[in-house]
Amino acid sequence: MNRTRVHLVVSGRVQGVCFRAETSAVASQLDLTGFVRNLPAGDVEILAEGDRAAVRRLVEWARRGPSMAHVTNVSTAYEEPRDDFDSFGVRY
Repeated sequence: MNRTRVHLVVSGRVQGVCFRAETSAVASQLDLTGFVRNLPAGDVEILAEGDRAAVRRLVEWARRGPSMAHVTNVSTAYEEPRDDFDSFGVRY
């Protein structure tokens, strides 16, 4: 099986800079499923599942984020895929 799941918590200036919208667009282009959401402490959480190479590309993108973001840390935990989602979306 060439699928994986990743749970990311992205820290820095990541809220108010279109991080969620751009994450959703990138993840959808990579054919990943899951979600992105803001966390109360100012971080962004991403849960994504799909092809291993596509997941790695999303992780690489999250380390940079959109142009107005300033990412200082990305906590990354890989997991077994669970097929919990049909698409990728923004959670509020």
